Amino acid sequence: MSQQKPLHEGLFTWPPGQVELLGSRCQNCGEHAFPAQSSCRACAGSETEVVSLGNQGSLWTWTIQSFMPKAPYATDETAETFRPYGVGYVEMACGLRVESRLRESSVGDLRIGMPMALELIPVRRDEDGTELLTFQFRASPETA
Repeated sequence: MSQQKPLHEGLFTWPPGQVELLGSRCQNCGEHAFPAQSSCRACAGSETEVVSLGNQGSLWTWTIQSFMPKAPYATDETAETFRPYGVGYVEMACGLRVESRLRESSVGDLRIGMPMALELIPVRRDEDGTELLTFQFRASPETA
């Protein structure tokens, strides 16, 4: 079995189980941020804590990306294997909107307000052969 690890630490719970996004919450004003921040963008407070943002949300807006990602977002895809994919903002329960790749890649499969669920996906392998993972959202099973 191949090894896996997050592409970037601190974006989601690891090791996987019930995967959830991680962000920060200001202890002064309650503002949430993703990824986690050490200071608050709303009140400039420096007392923040890492919190779970959950793994469910609703699609706030979206588009279809029809070109390969550029560095530093490179994947193992090639011009021959690339397929367009959805990109959108998913609104979490706390009200924060998180930009994310979407599993769905067709206009007919996406609609504003639809329930979305978090999942992990492979991005590429590092020089040691370890599979690097990131997150994306997909239509929640309740919408299928």
